[in-house]
Amino acid sequence: MSSSKPSAGSVLIVAAPSGAGKSSLVNALLKQETDIVLSVSFTTRAPRPGEQHGREYFFVSEAEFREREAKAEFLESAQVHGNFYGTSKRLIEEHTHAGRDVLLEIDWQGAQQVRRQFPDAVGIFILPPSIEALEQRLKQRGQDSDAVIARRLDNAAGEIAHAHEFDYVIINENFDAALLQLVGIARASRCRFGQQAARFGDLFAGFGIQT
Repeated sequence: MSSSKPSAGSVLIVAAPSGAGKSSLVNALLKQETDIVLSVSFTTRAPRPGEQHGREYFFVSEAEFREREAKAEFLESAQVHGNFYGTSKRLIEEHTHAGRDVLLEIDWQGAQQVRRQFPDAVGIFILPPSIEALEQRLKQRGQDSDAVIARRLDNAAGEIAHAHEFDYVIINENFDAALLQLVGIARASRCRFGQQAARFGDLFAGFGIQT
């Protein structure tokens, strides 16, 4: 059930096909915009080299994931590339009610579920400049086997088909330009009427602005 009034903090949803540069853009955004908190999701996939439990993800077994899901702890959950992912609803609400912006790195399925409960969430989709560029990036990062890369490319078309469901689309051809656009969207989201009214309720009331 969604809240009738927006919280002071915004929910930012960033989605993209694997290899489009989403994580690199998000990490750069978080370094620049320290008021944004990254939502740490639960996942059943194995950690990649350098990843830590509780930083990139909460890495859990499938049994634990299903137990949490049965308790309705997740705001959204999905199966992607054979692994399960889920976002804690309680953690999101704690941050936004405290006036912090929360960024979710999720797929289009998760974005649909989040917006059912947070209809004012800001959706941002990252596109590569071409399918060929996407394939090259997947190979260059050296994290997946050829079979996994082939599967990700097969899934990319289906993921990209949902880009129209998002508020903004960023084409990540030039990283600096794409980051500038992402920063601009994040900053603008804080100036929406609902978020400003939640932050400055007394000021709005003093001006007689109806909220």
